[in-house]
Amino acid sequence: MMVKNRDFEVKYIFGYKPLQQYLVQFPGGKLQVPRLSWDVDKKKWFNQYAGQKIASHDWLHWTENSQNWNTMCSSCHSTNLHKNYDYKTDTYKTSYSIINVSCESCHGPAKQHIDYVSGSSYSSKNKVVGSYLKLGKKTGQLEQILACAPCHARSSIISEAQIESTDIIDNYIPQIPSTEFFYADGQVKEEDYIYTSFLQSKMFSNGVKCSDCHNVHSTKLKRQGNQTCIECHSPKKYDTSTHTFHASGKGTECVNCHMPGKLYMGNDLRHDHSFRVPRPDLSATYGTPNACSNCHADKSNKVLAATIEKWYGSKPKYHFSDDLVPGSKLDESSEAHLRKLINNKTAPNIIKATAVFYLGSIQTQTSLNTLLRCIQSEDSQIRYRVLRSLANFPSSNWIEAVGPLLSDKVRAVRIAAADLYITIPREQISSQYSDAFSSAQKELKDLLEYQTDFAVGNVMMADYYLKLKDYDNAEKFYWRGLKKDSQTNYALLNLSVVYNMQGKNDKSLEVLEKAKKNDPKNDRIYYNLGLLYNEMNNKAEAEKQFAKAVELKSNNPRVYYNYGLMLNQKGKSKEAENILKKGIAISPSAPELYYALTFVYLKMENQGKVLETATKLKQLDPDNPEYQDFFRRLGL
Repeated sequence: MMVKNRDFEVKYIFGYKPLQQYLVQFPGGKLQVPRLSWDVDKKKWFNQYAGQKIASHDWLHWTENSQNWNTMCSSCHSTNLHKNYDYKTDTYKTSYSIINVSCESCHGPAKQHIDYVSGSSYSSKNKVVGSYLKLGKKTGQLEQILACAPCHARSSIISEAQIESTDIIDNYIPQIPSTEFFYADGQVKEEDYIYTSFLQSKMFSNGVKCSDCHNVHSTKLKRQGNQTCIECHSPKKYDTSTHTFHASGKGTECVNCHMPGKLYMGNDLRHDHSFRVPRPDLSATYGTPNACSNCHADKSNKVLAATIEKWYGSKPKYHFSDDLVPGSKLDESSEAHLRKLINNKTAPNIIKATAVFYLGSIQTQTSLNTLLRCIQSEDSQIRYRVLRSLANFPSSNWIEAVGPLLSDKVRAVRIAAADLYITIPREQISSQYSDAFSSAQKELKDLLEYQTDFAVGNVMMADYYLKLKDYDNAEKFYWRGLKKDSQTNYALLNLSVVYNMQGKNDKSLEVLEKAKKNDPKNDRIYYNLGLLYNEMNNKAEAEKQFAKAVELKSNNPRVYYNYGLMLNQKGKSKEAENILKKGIAISPSAPELYYALTFVYLKMENQGKVLETATKLKQLDPDNPEYQDFFRRLGL
């Protein structure tokens, strides 16, 4: 495709400090952000993607979806902004009351306040707390966080119709500190902003609020350097070389050890607000970052850990990351670590929500039981993540427990419950939940429609229709998502399922081959190809595709399960044994692998191994009803 350069008119300057960007008007009400930016302090131009060559059709190109102001930027940079996206025409009519962040962005609409202070009630000293404004002088911690988090959190907006609420997930769904965007111990990795980090901190658990450290209007610190910290922390104990073990320089500054910073957008330094103690011992074991290495890159993590041990004692105090990191590995030991976090009364709720998220990938009966207990949590984010994790378990296990959450007091929880219930045939839904389900399903669809200006939003909408078995709409929205980002292989993989469900296996094969061309080292593509070829009765090609997925070291236990059973059916029992053992080495807590391996040993007439693997299966998943008859037949 021939690409031509041309001139574009800059419509607006966007941003103030430390960088300014520029907006170019495109058809359909779109404003696009070119890569060239202005460094306000250094007074020079710079490219945010310096050194990268981004093709004109790529999602990251400045003319495409990722650099669209209406979608990616607008809601936090103008007052009373309404995106006004029409997914049917793929156009915007974005509006705002004031072009920048104004008083009303934080304090709310001021008309009622003006009417009140101008009227007789105010002059007669008939006072109303807050004078009909948000964030008065005596605002509490949670009210401040609720006001700041919408723009200082990595989150998704639920709807343009905001609800007056004291719970953030009535209007936004914040990211949890999982390994998708954070390091395994919860430290920031991607452009994660502040909220999720702060909720992990002892500062948050002790009631510290944004305005304790920051001037809420300038956002600058109220005091410079360590003076910020010693407002609460004794300078004789902490602002001294007996604590820092550094006589001078960066090592004496609290922020460098407890709030390491990272540059985003080329020149914007942002600090991690989880306020943690450096843990080079965790770095040595798991490869997570630590603040010490930022200055002492010439020393190994083992040396740094030994130095910390020498200074402060034999072992660091327990921190939730001691369980969160191994829990995130999703191996044989992970479930115990995750359940320990969930049952830990002092662990932050955002960390418990993350543990619940990981637990959904460990499909054992004990994992399910833990999730079902957490469904009653007082914390809405934990309830929300429980519902998302239950999607990995058969509906018969959760249909009754989830029903009441269709009318939960928090919108995001109702939406997640509805997203589970749409997978259930209507005749199986109890009449007591039918009205609540209809209402929650409407909220779910509103959320999905609001997100359809994102590539991933269209894919989410397509997934919704796929669950409803509305294959025409599913196909339409997968293609819409691919038009916005042609590299979205998840969309191609699910589109192949849509075609397969319609009996269009030639088209299913075609889109999987397209996905393979996008990413030839994606093991899931070969696994899906193996399943498809097996269904098309091309066993030889199916075996080849499964073998390729194994060669790519797939972490999906179903790859080894299906491949092992295929080999066993073909009389290749020894090869089947080797494949299933390889899967167990990667996913030692996957019960289905032991189930399949037991059948291999039955075929090999190796009774000792049959009992050994079946016993292991019972240890892993003792209460699974699908295995009970099997256990009885083996006398277990």
